[in-house]
Amino acid sequence: MKLYWKEKNSGLDLIVLDDNDDEFIVGGVRLTKKGIEAMAKTQGYDPGRAIKGLTTVEEGKSFVEQFKPWIDFFGADIELNPEIH
Repeated sequence: MKLYWKEKNSGLDLIVLDDNDDEFIVGGVRLTKKGIEAMAKTQGYDPGRAIKGLTTVEEGKSFVEQFKPWIDFFGADIELNPEIH
């Protein structure tokens, strides 16, 4: 499995690429008119895993990464590839 950030029009998605080459989004950082937002996916409801009003994309990435959402869905700690795809 691979873990990396993927660029998209509205920001970045944190992606797990599984052994079948399927992509699963486990978090994201969005650039909005009101600023930068970030969220780490969860299997339940946890409003503490989303934040608005950030000033940099790096802040958003760090916010998402601190939760290690990939462990919630895949049960393994995967090394994050530093390159943005």
